[in-house]
Amino acid sequence: MLNLYMPLKAKIIEVKKQTHDTKTFTIRLFENGSKFGFKPGQFNMVSLPGFGEAPISISSDPYNNETFDHTIRFVGSLTNAMESFREGDIIGIRGAYGSSWPVDEAKGKNVIVVAGGIGLAPIRPFILQMFHDRKSYGKIQILYGARGSGEMLFTDEFERWGRQPDTEVHLTVDRVAPDENWEHNKGVVTVLYEIARIDPENTVVVICGPEIMMRFASRGLLKKGFYGPQIYLSLERRMKCGIGKCGHCQLGGCFVCKHGPVFRYDQAREFHDTLL
Repeated sequence: MLNLYMPLKAKIIEVKKQTHDTKTFTIRLFENGSKFGFKPGQFNMVSLPGFGEAPISISSDPYNNETFDHTIRFVGSLTNAMESFREGDIIGIRGAYGSSWPVDEAKGKNVIVVAGGIGLAPIRPFILQMFHDRKSYGKIQILYGARGSGEMLFTDEFERWGRQPDTEVHLTVDRVAPDENWEHNKGVVTVLYEIARIDPENTVVVICGPEIMMRFASRGLLKKGFYGPQIYLSLERRMKCGIGKCGHCQLGGCFVCKHGPVFRYDQAREFHDTLL
């Protein structure tokens, strides 16, 4: 992209409902033959005329460069405007920007994924990348929690993920409706640490979710013998320009959009205005 401030036209080619307030949009760059490459954990700046821009994580398979996905929860002016968007609608895209999950650093190691709510979307590309190159990674444990079963993303994929070699998927919800037939666990995501029997030896952990959830998830791991450089977090917040120019997302001496959004826990712990 020659002009980092100029969005490219992109077309929505598919819309899939995930929850009552979240949809996945499959997108293709408008120009015929345009390819789109990204690394797991990166994000795009998504724009709509009259509504501005917002940073949105890429949630699709990084091996597919024909299209890409954004899984969007409708919580702001721009995202609320997109709730009514359908196939064929046009949006603006700048990116991909930011750092990535430890795809190479995790090779030859066990991987634990800890996700809360919408936080599974930024981690999904890393999960799919590992499945494409399954022999390069050790045991994979996916620990996912949400407030309720109706707020979980990608539920149609859990069974397929669990069938991957040496892979476990553990689910939990904060609350269960009286008439609900919930067959998994109940409680915050850290209750899964005992069920999954996690082990810090030769293991990398990736965490994404609300900041308060990441705080307790990280501290729970430290109590089990993990140390800071083993733990990776995504601090996607307050980003405006996407390229480290406006200073809006500065944390300490870093810009979240440029040096993040993925940070090691020992790095993120030094930022004074996070909850970690």
